[in-house]
Amino acid sequence: MAKLYRRLFDSLPLRAIVERGTGIERGVLAALVIASFSLWGFGELADALAEGAVRQFDRLVFGWFQGEHVLSSAKAMEALRDLTALGSYTVLGLFTLLACSYLLLVGKRRAALFVLLAVVGGVLISHGLKMLFDRPRPELAGRNAQVFSASFPSGHSMLSAVVYLTLAALLARLHEDWRAKAFVFGAAVAVTVAVGFSRVLLGVHWPTDVLSGWSVGAAWASLCWAAFLTLQRSGAVEQGNL
Repeated sequence: MAKLYRRLFDSLPLRAIVERGTGIERGVLAALVIASFSLWGFGELADALAEGAVRQFDRLVFGWFQGEHVLSSAKAMEALRDLTALGSYTVLGLFTLLACSYLLLVGKRRAALFVLLAVVGGVLISHGLKMLFDRPRPELAGRNAQVFSASFPSGHSMLSAVVYLTLAALLARLHEDWRAKAFVFGAAVAVTVAVGFSRVLLGVHWPTDVLSGWSVGAAWASLCWAAFLTLQRSGAVEQGNL
C-alpha cells in the first residue's frame, strides 16, 4: 500500500503542489486527501455492516459503555444529555445561523450562502444514508434520550463534524499563527468526538454508527472546504480572510 501511494504521489502533480504550491492549493490538496481517506473508512464500515461483520464489535463496545462503572449517577446522565445536545439540530442550527449572520454582516454574502448550503447538504446526506441502510437502533434507544430516525450513520456525529469542522476552517483563516489554527481545529474535533461518545453512552447508537457518522461528516466537510477554496480563488466567493 505504501508503494502504491508513493507511485501515485510521483506520477501526479502532487509533489509540485506540496513543494511549490500556494497556500490555497495545499489546502485543497489536504482537504481532498482527508475526504478520500474518510470515504474509504465509511465504505469499509458500510461493507462490514452489510456482511454482518460489525455485530460482535458493536455489542462488545456497546456493552462496556453501558456498564455501571461508566454511568454511575443521574448527574453523569444529565452531563451526557448536555454533551449530546451539541450535536442536535437546534444547537447546530443556531451555530450555523450565527456564522451566516456574521458573514452577511461583514459583506461575505456568497460565503454565507456556501456555508448554509454545506450544512443543508450534510443534513440531506445524513437522512439519505439513514433511509438507505435503515439500521435498527439499539434495544436501549429511547430510554435515556429521544430518537426519531434510523441508526446508521449517527446524524449527531456526522452533522457535528460538518458544522464544527467547517466553522473551524473559517475561523482558522483569521489567524496566521499555526498554534491558533491547531487550537481551533482541535476544539472542533474534541466537541465532535464528545458528541459521538455521548450517543453510545446514552444507548441510542451503536459504535459503528458513530464511526460512520464521523467518517461521512469529515469527508463532506473536507470536500466542501476544497470547493470553497477553489471558488474563492476563482473569485466566485469573496476573497480575503473571513
